[in-house]
Amino acid sequence: MNPPAQAQLRKLIGVANYQFGSHTGEVLFNEKVRIVCSRRTGRIRHISKGKKLLATLRPTDGYLALTLFGGQLLLDEMDAPPNVVVVQSDVAEFIKRGGDVFAKHVVSAPESLRPAEEAIVTDEEGNLLGVGAAHLSGKDMKYFKRGVAIRIRKGVDAKKIRKDILMPE
Repeated sequence: MNPPAQAQLRKLIGVANYQFGSHTGEVLFNEKVRIVCSRRTGRIRHISKGKKLLATLRPTDGYLALTLFGGQLLLDEMDAPPNVVVVQSDVAEFIKRGGDVFAKHVVSAPESLRPAEEAIVTDEEGNLLGVGAAHLSGKDMKYFKRGVAIRIRKGVDAKKIRKDILMPE
């Protein structure tokens, strides 16, 4: 495994710092990451640590789409991780299986969170439930009582919901 080029690493750190706030790039990326580029365009696509996918660089807007591993890394390594939305613990199982977060279940959200930004969803105890894209601003998530606040891309138990759908008991 070859180390990433310095220019690629600087780009990833810069994107993460811009998207999530200062010092997140250094937490997520270092010389040990593996970068996979598009064969056709040569642009960065996937970033891994070891054998685990950390994030994907979205080609449409150039931002990072975190995986569960990337979200957990930010939760573990940072004192105040960015874009963390806390939901009521009684809906945790639904969100773990990949269900969307509704505004009425949001306990707290950073006011700086904007629609379409990456969000890390936790329960009230701080356990990771999933990662996804915000559909409301952080301020609106706390104010609204109806509608989807975050579209979950991946829940920690997302495979369970597929088994339930494919093989009902």
